[in-house]
Amino acid sequence: MNIPSKDCRRLDHALSLEWLETNGRGGFASGTVAGANTRRYHALLLTARNPPGGRVVLVNSVEEWLEVDGQSGPLSTNLYPGAVHPSGYKHCAEFALDPWPVWTYKVSGLTIRRELFCVQGRDLVVLRWHLIGRSKRPVTLRVRPKLTGRDYHALHHENGALRTEAAVADKQVTWHPYPDLPVIRAFHGGTYRHAPEWYRRVQFPVEQQRGLDDQEDWWSPGELLFHLSPGSSADLVLTSESIEAVDVARLEQVERASRQAREEAVPSTDGLVRRLWCATDTFLSVRGTQQTIVAGYPWFTDWGRDTFISLPGLCLVTVRYKVARQVIGAFAAHVSEGMIPNRFPDAGEQPEYNTIDASLWFIHAVDRYLAYSKDVAGVRQVWPAIMAILDGYRRGTRFGIRLDHDGLITGGVPGMQLTWMDAKVGGWVVTPRQGKPVEIQALWIRALAVAEVLAKKFRDKAMAERCRLDRAMAMESFQRRFWYGAGGYLYDVIDGPEGDDSSLRPNQLYALALCDGLVTKEQAQQILRVAEEHLLTPVGLRTLSPQDVRYRGRYEGGVAERDGAYHQGTVWPFLLGPFVSAWLKTYGSTAKNRSRARTWLNGLVPHLEQACVGQVSEIFDGDPPHGARGCVAQAWSVAEPLRVLVEEIGVMRATGPRMKA
Repeated sequence: MNIPSKDCRRLDHALSLEWLETNGRGGFASGTVAGANTRRYHALLLTARNPPGGRVVLVNSVEEWLEVDGQSGPLSTNLYPGAVHPSGYKHCAEFALDPWPVWTYKVSGLTIRRELFCVQGRDLVVLRWHLIGRSKRPVTLRVRPKLTGRDYHALHHENGALRTEAAVADKQVTWHPYPDLPVIRAFHGGTYRHAPEWYRRVQFPVEQQRGLDDQEDWWSPGELLFHLSPGSSADLVLTSESIEAVDVARLEQVERASRQAREEAVPSTDGLVRRLWCATDTFLSVRGTQQTIVAGYPWFTDWGRDTFISLPGLCLVTVRYKVARQVIGAFAAHVSEGMIPNRFPDAGEQPEYNTIDASLWFIHAVDRYLAYSKDVAGVRQVWPAIMAILDGYRRGTRFGIRLDHDGLITGGVPGMQLTWMDAKVGGWVVTPRQGKPVEIQALWIRALAVAEVLAKKFRDKAMAERCRLDRAMAMESFQRRFWYGAGGYLYDVIDGPEGDDSSLRPNQLYALALCDGLVTKEQAQQILRVAEEHLLTPVGLRTLSPQDVRYRGRYEGGVAERDGAYHQGTVWPFLLGPFVSAWLKTYGSTAKNRSRARTWLNGLVPHLEQACVGQVSEIFDGDPPHGARGCVAQAWSVAEPLRVLVEEIGVMRATGPRMKA
């Protein structure tokens, strides 16, 4: 994934291309190919104090200048209102993402390579500069760190409370701008000159586009000077860890070998599979002593729904069974009133239980884990959590979620959004879906099928029989109630406050993908024809038919405008997963059909070199050209296309077990 000089030197284009380095602890470094920060979330040292939450920005950027023969040339780029200074992007000859972000600059006849990587499992980022080729002229690199010290959602402004002191030691300098935030340590191979300055009104154009405050002030404590010579490197390590020394060469060696080994282990020659597979590492993080899945970068942490939709693609097809077991165990430990958490808040408060589907996705993920790992003992440990979920839904739990008299699951209260279509603007729930959403019924029926099998395995005959009877009733009610004959597809919600909702949405695809027998083959084919005609795009499925008067074709504007479009036509790439699964289940998994299904994923190939290079965005505009929006890297956007490529389309040397409904 190389970006050539002509693209690196087109400022607008280079600013639109982002890179992301994560550390497996919820922290990350990110920015643009141009070098300028365009979001409040862009930073070099951004750590999670309570992994993966409690994130704070410590070091926003470094300004870099190369001095040769008394002439200065910039490597870095910053944006201010009406000005770009410095303009290092003009000297950028290439950007590459192998095995981490690497920039090549041409300045005063010299070639400089700049590398940046996060070290896995540590709150530490490494920057290295190399002088390529020979030079008899003295070359000096000036590096000025820019610091804030703030919550990663916030902005920072000049103030008198910031501590301006520095503790200087041999090849090490320490700053502690705010007493309630971590100490910042810089290990370097140059000399440090303490000279505090404020850099005011740094501008973030993406925040401006999002209708948010878009300027902040950075504090720079001083300047680092490095003398560059061919064959050696200038190193700067930024960390919040309490360490006394660091071996940069060793860190690079270990990190490079680890990434190379992961890439070589991908059991496929398919380019899309290989890129998606390598992208999966981004979303794995620790939470306490267990593993978890970060839903998306830059602003999500671990969400229950996203975690268990993503788990098969991130952990099972990639043979990370130990990680999957830890993720399942971590959420199982937090079951409350028959629900797993939807979200662990950033600040470490109590988990939030405000979703109707996350608990059912948990059961589905446990079944897929068992199919891949054959770990009966591990599943036995979470069997009580599964029973608690089923019993909770039967008795009734939070927000009116309960088993209704017809065997279907109903739920919702005014002012709450419980399904994945969860946008809310003030008191306005954009897609309330109160009543009996179609995918919730598919998940419930699927959960009952899983539980019946497990109950028999664990010798609980009464539970097995209860699940069998509940499933039969739910299926009969579904078949009788959900077919919308006038449109030739399924209702999106039935028994809502205003009756049945015939909105043409992609949620019905789960009734085909997760279960057998909920619709006839003819009905399934009709559903897929309608979905392909109205919802399918080259990068995912629309959330609402363009023929609907509520359809919003572009996700842009302020918070209210964007949230109003979030599930009203905006395209979600993770929905390619259920669409492909449903299509192959309906039409048959022949070589011809698998080949056709593969074409529906081809639109992701060019996208991997756009937006956040090497990642798949959260959402896209509903209207062509389907511009990328939302989070620049989303777990289920990577996981679901990868899952169907492996499980359904079979573009690997060996494929995992297909799901049995």
